[in-house]
Amino acid sequence: MDREEIINILKDWNFWESEPKDTFDRDFYDRDIIKKASAKEILFIKGIRRSGKSTLLINYIKHLLKNGVSRERILFVNLEDPRFATNLSLKLLEDIKLSYIYYLNPSDKPYIFLDEVQNIDGFEKWLLKEYELNSAYLFATGSNSKLLSSEIGSSLSGRYLDVLVYPLSFKEFLTFKGIKIDTPYKLISQKVLVEKEFEEFLSFGGFPKVVLTKEKELKRAELKSYFDSILLRDIVARYNLDNFRVLESLAIYLLSSISNPISINKIKNHLKISYDMANRYFEYLQNAFIIDALSLFDWSYKKQLVNPKKIYSIDLGLTKRVSFEVGKKKGDYLENIVFLELKRRFDEIYYYKTSQNYEVDFLVKDTNKITHLIQVSYTIKEKKTFDREIRALLKANSELSSKNQIELSLITYDNSKDIYEDNIKIKIINIFEWLLL
Repeated sequence: MDREEIINILKDWNFWESEPKDTFDRDFYDRDIIKKASAKEILFIKGIRRSGKSTLLINYIKHLLKNGVSRERILFVNLEDPRFATNLSLKLLEDIKLSYIYYLNPSDKPYIFLDEVQNIDGFEKWLLKEYELNSAYLFATGSNSKLLSSEIGSSLSGRYLDVLVYPLSFKEFLTFKGIKIDTPYKLISQKVLVEKEFEEFLSFGGFPKVVLTKEKELKRAELKSYFDSILLRDIVARYNLDNFRVLESLAIYLLSSISNPISINKIKNHLKISYDMANRYFEYLQNAFIIDALSLFDWSYKKQLVNPKKIYSIDLGLTKRVSFEVGKKKGDYLENIVFLELKRRFDEIYYYKTSQNYEVDFLVKDTNKITHLIQVSYTIKEKKTFDREIRALLKANSELSSKNQIELSLITYDNSKDIYEDNIKIKIINIFEWLLL
C-alpha cells in the first residue's frame, strides 16, 4: 500500500480534523488506564470482542486532548478495517508509522494506538523495536488472551502493563441507562426500578451496544452476531480449525453449565471427541474470553490443576441467547454475576471444598492469606438452605483460618444483616447493596 492510500484510511479513524465521538465514561477503567499509562510502558487493553476496548482508547485520547496534547501527536489504527485485510503484516505497521510521520509531522513523541493488534503476526517485534527506540507512547488492544500473554510475556517482559476489560458491571449498566445509585437511600427509594433493570441485566447482559439497543429482538440478534463472530474470527480463523460444529457445540454446552464444575473428561464424553480436542477447544474458548474457569483451591498447585473447574460466562446475555436454560436455577445466574464482580475486584479467586465435601462458592486469596469466603444463594428464607450455606462457611473457616481473620459473607436477594454463629460473624449481604454501594 502506498502512503496516500494508507493516510486516507487513517484519517477516517483519527481526530486530526474532527472531534472524538461521544462516549460513555467507564470510571474504573478510565482511571486505571490513566494511572498505568503514566508509567510509560507499553499498555495492553484486552478482553472479549465488543466489550468496549476501543471506546476506552478513545476516552484516553480525549484525556490527552483535554490536557494539551496536540491532535497530530495521536495516531489511532484500526487493524480490523477491511481495507487493511490483505496487507496485515509487520511491514504494514512500519508503513503506517512512516505515512503518519510524513503527512502529520508530529512536533513531539507521538501516541500510537493499535486496535486489535493480534491481527498482525509478530506484532510484539514491532512494539519492542518502537519501545527500545523510545520513539512513541504505545497502546494496543486485543481479543485473545493466550496470544497476547504468550507473545508479550516472552518478548516484552518487563516492558508492558495490561488492563483486562469486561462487559459492563451492573453499576455501569445503570450508568448507561442514566441511573445513579450511590447511597443507601437512593437504593431504597428506587428499589422497584433497580429490580426491573436487574432483570434486564440478567436477560441481556452488559455488552455496551446491546445495553443501548432498545428493541429486544435487536438485542438478541446482536448477541447471536457476537457469538458467531467470536467463534469464527477469534477462534476458527486464528487457529485454522476445520470443525466449527464441535466448537459451537462445546461453547453452547459450557454456557449451559455455568456455576458448575466441569472436567475435560466430562466434555470428551459428552461430545464424543478425543481428550486432546476437548482440552484444546476448551482452551480456545477461554482464550477468546467467552468463558472463564475457576480452580478448586488447594495449597498444592498440582492438585488445583487436576480438579474440575467451575465454569462461568463472561456475559449472561450471551449465555441466555445461545444456551439451553431448561432447569437452570436463578441462583446460578446470581453466582455468575458475583463471579464477574469478584474478578473485577480481586486478583486471586477460587472455589473451595471442605474435608466433608461442603462447597464454598468463592475463596479470595491475597498473597499468602485467605481474606474472604463467600457463598451465593438466591434466598435463604428456608431453614434448610440457610443451614447448608452457613455450615459450609463455618467448616471452611475452621479449616483455613489461622492467625488472619477471614471475612465470611453470604450474598443473596434477601435483606442485609450481620449474624453470629459460634461467635463468628457472617455478613448477609443484599446483592444490590453489594454491587452498587
